[in-house]
Amino acid sequence: MEDFKEETEKTLEVLKKGGIILYPTDTVWGIGCDATNAAAVAKVYALKKRADKKALICLVNSIKMLEKHVDLVPEPAYLIIEHADKPTTIIYDNPLRVANNLVAEDETLAIRVTKDKFCEQLIYKFRKPIVSTSANISGQPTPQSFAQISPEILKGVDYVVNLHRSKVSGKPSSIIKIGNDRSVKVIRK
Repeated sequence: MEDFKEETEKTLEVLKKGGIILYPTDTVWGIGCDATNAAAVAKVYALKKRADKKALICLVNSIKMLEKHVDLVPEPAYLIIEHADKPTTIIYDNPLRVANNLVAEDETLAIRVTKDKFCEQLIYKFRKPIVSTSANISGQPTPQSFAQISPEILKGVDYVVNLHRSKVSGKPSSIIKIGNDRSVKVIRK
């Protein structure tokens, strides 16, 4: 396993101070912050020039952390998390203990249990979910590699994680909405 200790420590320092980070995720390069800090979440919206009515995704490192941040994890979600062959984000009803400006108008929140080793370690040590939104200005294409990230985004974050910069990223995650009534709707394949 790669040793991410130094980068994890530097990134944690920024997150704990309410800063925003640019980091590699299990999908694309993401802009992130403490998902429980409304001021930090507001900075992410401002950097992306994104209306705060458009919700963001957040990452957790385990089912246990997921269960702390939603009122109820519907049974189908466990199966999807366990069996998905690619990163899958699930939209849940009634999120708990996250910043109010992270929650969508319909009282839902998109959360992904990350399987990326750096993200897992970072979230484990931070002990809170972190925001994960593509590293672009709203309406612009999602960068497929670190080299495609705009100077505006690079200058707008408090810290750029120094890992996987040469790797071309994957695609954005699948997004599935699962209601507490067990209804399932695919939002993005």
